[in-house]
Amino acid sequence: MQAAQPLTPKTLFPFLLNVAPVLPIFIWGPPGIGKSALVRGFAEAVGLPCVSLLGSQLAPEDIIGVPQVVDGRSRFCPPTMIARDEPYCLFLDELNACSHEVQKAFYSLILDRRIGEFLLPAGTIVIGAGNRTEDAAITRPLSSALVNRLLHVQLRASAKDWLEWAGGAGVNEVVVSYIMNRSDHLWSKPPKHEEPFSTPRSWDMLARALDAYGASITLDDIKTLASGLVTPAHAQQFVAFVKLRERAHDLAAILKGDRGWPDKPEERDILYFLVQQLRDRLIKELPEDETKAGREARELANRAKQMIISLARISTELAQLVVSETESGAALPGWYTVELARALPRLVAKA
Repeated sequence: MQAAQPLTPKTLFPFLLNVAPVLPIFIWGPPGIGKSALVRGFAEAVGLPCVSLLGSQLAPEDIIGVPQVVDGRSRFCPPTMIARDEPYCLFLDELNACSHEVQKAFYSLILDRRIGEFLLPAGTIVIGAGNRTEDAAITRPLSSALVNRLLHVQLRASAKDWLEWAGGAGVNEVVVSYIMNRSDHLWSKPPKHEEPFSTPRSWDMLARALDAYGASITLDDIKTLASGLVTPAHAQQFVAFVKLRERAHDLAAILKGDRGWPDKPEERDILYFLVQQLRDRLIKELPEDETKAGREARELANRAKQMIISLARISTELAQLVVSETESGAALPGWYTVELARALPRLVAKA
């Protein structure tokens, strides 16, 4: 569903408040991005109980009910979970994972808010959600009839929204600090083969696992937890971040000239994290247009250039990493890359 408009959690919430009471909504998005939690939070905010049905586990009779004979005539009796007297939020999770027979059972429910002779109570809200084909999740094509009965949007990850939520939810401070430094690691595309990958959900799970261990946790424990929950490269850098905090290395101190790059062989993972942290900061703070670079941005650019020259003496490969694209395709501004090319022509030529 590439045509659907992408929204962040913060922008999707008011959209649901305005539209969901009058139209059924379908939220597309990858696993672990927070679709289910957002819908439950929305239902709570509008004062409605949330009834969740998992599409991948439904049979048609779970929707339309089973026939009973009443006064010599048969009628279908929908299940009590759906046939309620008061309005509620009906959340059809993994709707595009259900069979076509189940999809057909949803036709009148979604469009007419009716199951046989039963009408959903006035004020009931219907919201569906599902993963996309490219997410390597269990999905089936939605029939055109069902597609046409729903308003479609896409939910995308937002580090700013997640950090705002995490601060209020008391998420483990180490995880929050890591995402503040590496916001591009909040979510990664699901891999084609079976391995953990980073999502807002998996970082929250890691935070809860760290809390469960408490002060007794060791670096080996952290490696085990991180490697079992997030993208392997992110897990490696998270461990480096923890070591970084323990050994008092700090990118800000290096930028000020108070410290140098860690150059010991056993500190290579820390160095790797710091290099990516520098690249991430330069991408965020240096404008695309050089003429719009203020005094602070120019000072950062000049100091970072000297740091990269110093880094090249330790590792040409890591210095090249600064001028390479991130996983999401973000890169340094062109004018700054030109500056680096003048100072280190071979470095940029190889990048």
